[in-house]
Amino acid sequence: MVFANLDFIIHPLDRIGLIGVNGTGKTTLLDVIAKKSGFDGDNSPFFVQNDFKIEYLTQEPEFDESLSIMDTVLSDDLPQMKAIKQYEQVLIALTHDPENQKLQHDLSEIEGKMTAIDAWEVENQVKTVLSKLKLPELSLPIKQLSGGQKRRVQLAQALLNPSDLLLLDEPTNHLDVDTIAWLENYVTSAKQTVLFITHDRYFLDTIATRIFELDGGKLYEYQGNYQDYLAQKAERDEQEQAQHHKNKQLYKQELAWIRKSPQARATKQQARIDRFEAIKDDVNRVTSTDNLAINVATSRIGKKVINFSHVDFAFTPDKPILKDFNLLIQNTDRIGIVGNNGVGKSTLLNLIDGELTPDSGTVEIGETIKVGYFSQQIRGLDDSKRVINFLQEVADNSVTASGESISIVNLLEQFLFPRSTHGTLIAKLSGGEKKRLYLLKILLEQPNVLLLDEPTNDLDIATLTVLENFIQHYPGVVITVSHDRYFLDKVVNKLLVFDKGLVSEFHTSYSEYLADKLSEEKEEKVVKKTLETVTPSLKSSEKKRMTYLEKKEWATLEDDISELESDIADIEQEMREHGSDFTKLGDLQAELDSKNTALLAKYERYDYLAEF
Repeated sequence: MVFANLDFIIHPLDRIGLIGVNGTGKTTLLDVIAKKSGFDGDNSPFFVQNDFKIEYLTQEPEFDESLSIMDTVLSDDLPQMKAIKQYEQVLIALTHDPENQKLQHDLSEIEGKMTAIDAWEVENQVKTVLSKLKLPELSLPIKQLSGGQKRRVQLAQALLNPSDLLLLDEPTNHLDVDTIAWLENYVTSAKQTVLFITHDRYFLDTIATRIFELDGGKLYEYQGNYQDYLAQKAERDEQEQAQHHKNKQLYKQELAWIRKSPQARATKQQARIDRFEAIKDDVNRVTSTDNLAINVATSRIGKKVINFSHVDFAFTPDKPILKDFNLLIQNTDRIGIVGNNGVGKSTLLNLIDGELTPDSGTVEIGETIKVGYFSQQIRGLDDSKRVINFLQEVADNSVTASGESISIVNLLEQFLFPRSTHGTLIAKLSGGEKKRLYLLKILLEQPNVLLLDEPTNDLDIATLTVLENFIQHYPGVVITVSHDRYFLDKVVNKLLVFDKGLVSEFHTSYSEYLADKLSEEKEEKVVKKTLETVTPSLKSSEKKRMTYLEKKEWATLEDDISELESDIADIEQEMREHGSDFTKLGDLQAELDSKNTALLAKYERYDYLAEF
């Protein structure tokens, strides 16, 4: 049984972070709440209103891949969404056939409909979400998208479709740091109830107002964000340890009584027997994180590690990944590789691992180097094998950092695989448990250079905390690709930043780098705005032709100007006729000022559009 007798209430506008070790049932609980899975038993486990609507971001996208992005994201359930979809479809058609009179007429009708049902604000929200999630052209079918793009389409779908409860399972997976920062702001600003699973502790700390922790089949509630949870969790653990010690002493006494007095176990002593059973359960219960540890030896590493010398690499000639790239990796380095998706971060790891070879230049690997590669896609994990057999193919036992021998059975238990699971088929493990097993297999091979490609995806916070502690004391080299700010801040001392075709090196924490970058971007925006104010013609000179809407505006612009000029002449005439009525003159002057301002704006638009 994954969990039993859970009791909790989700209040309106709660933002609840759900945490726990992989395999404790976090995703299962979301599935049950979303009614994708049922509870055991006949009784109704939770109560919601009849019209209560739930949107669910699952870890694996589930939609019709023949549909376009637009059809997938925008639901027809809401009139505004349906109108926006029609509006976008006509706009796309007009870009391919801008002179089509019927399409122009259709667009005009849909614009009127959107105004009537107040859909423009919703349309702006749709545009913002799709833009921030960096989705391609809306008419593209889902089947043409990458895995990361499909995930972002699914996230857009969950955010934009109205719901009473939003369930998010690892929403930051496949998002770069800029998009994660935007998502934090979006979720905190939205007036919405959210229950979410995440390994991103900065995201959890920013978003959560409550924390639910699944541990040992039970659910524990904490008020506040991640920092509050850590403080309250430490206090609860201290109290439990004190109670555990007391129960252990009582357990010994009760055990002696049970063994010594078989005649006493009559009906009148049933309460004492029940008490014994309860104490025994507490003594035997071990929380999910009690034994989690990484204590394996590492191969010796020499002074010469890895050297990139004038390396060029490209998948296609027009899109170089590395150009004249030089990097000397030393035996104490902890390197974080960051940048937007698709810029070549994983390519660098594949060049080190030998899966790719440079187009020119050299990648020298030291003679003592033994690489362990924890890739995004789990490699060599045969679902038909059993957990213990999979590891025994690597070694029958392992050696700890202090030189002591440790059996595979004990090592699995340290990695939170109880003996009852050692014969389990790998296919039956959760995604996070497979990742944990995959990591254990790599460490069992005793590498002295660890390549980690998005290691925080699908790993729970407890495992990540232990992994971070292991890396901090690891005697070899660590090179990691990650978008996880918390993880990078804790484990790296150097950053390689892929940005606009360049790879730059920084000796700073990731949070400090992001703060500096944000400050620079703000300064650039101020300079750009100043330049646009001083020389507005620079921007217009880059434009070559009018858009369809600008053509519509140009067609009526002269008439609009004539009408305003006529209105101004009428107001001036009326002012001359009421020269002695100062109240009337004040009203007319205000109207005149408004018309003159509007006329000036029309003149400026006329000058701008006349250039084309």
